[in-house]
Amino acid sequence: MKTLLAAIIALCATSSIASANGWRTYRIPESGTSVDIPAAIFTESAGKPDGYGQRFRSSDGSADLTVQAVENQQGLSPAEFLARKNPPSGIIYQRITSNFFVVSSIKRDKIWYDRCNFSRGYVHCVLINYPAAQKRRWDAVVTRISRSLRGG
Repeated sequence: MKTLLAAIIALCATSSIASANGWRTYRIPESGTSVDIPAAIFTESAGKPDGYGQRFRSSDGSADLTVQAVENQQGLSPAEFLARKNPPSGIIYQRITSNFFVVSSIKRDKIWYDRCNFSRGYVHCVLINYPAAQKRRWDAVVTRISRSLRGG
């Protein structure tokens, strides 16, 4: 009976991450940033980042999401902006174009994912940290968040 109950609980947790019903659009009016957020996962407010935006956390504390917009007063390119942030060594995935960058790696058993789009004087970013052991369950969630990121 305990095994069956544990399996049901695990299945419910998996399906809530995989399907993530209850998406909503989070907007930053000052910068025109918008992004789809799985409200069923990121239920807790976790403070404010630099610039404009909001940090969110899952109810169990295993994952967090930051939606952020900062002014790009110097007109830095994605490559220049990323270099000034001094990203950690060991980046596993990196893609830099003329109007966005994506970097990702693993740190302390968590995958961190950072995407920043550049437009109209702002850098619009999403930063996501989640358990590396749950990568497959998070892939579709991270993809939807990343692809929905828009800026003014």
